[in-house]
Amino acid sequence: MMRGGGNMNNMMKQMQKMQKEMAKAQEDLKDKKAEGTAGGGMVTVIANGHKEVLEVNIKEDVVDPEDIEMLQDLVLAATNDALKKVDELVNQDMGKFTKGLNIPGLF
Repeated sequence: MMRGGGNMNNMMKQMQKMQKEMAKAQEDLKDKKAEGTAGGGMVTVIANGHKEVLEVNIKEDVVDPEDIEMLQDLVLAATNDALKKVDELVNQDMGKFTKGLNIPGLF
């Protein structure tokens, strides 16, 4: 006779429940937003929890046809700032499933 089969079934049920909760949490991240800025707020980028850029806002004062490179740098910096904040948001929301374990490629 096999012993412990009930424990294995319970563990499988718990894993399935956790998978559903993780899928829901990942889907919910799409509705969460992170804002990155550069140039003292002259350029703002908003991204969601799926790392999709939703908005890029540029204040008129920073637009200089003679210095397009500066504007490009500000947009790049604001975008990277927003994506860094998205990573923090994802780690905060999804970290409860790994309880501090760093599992590469999980999210």
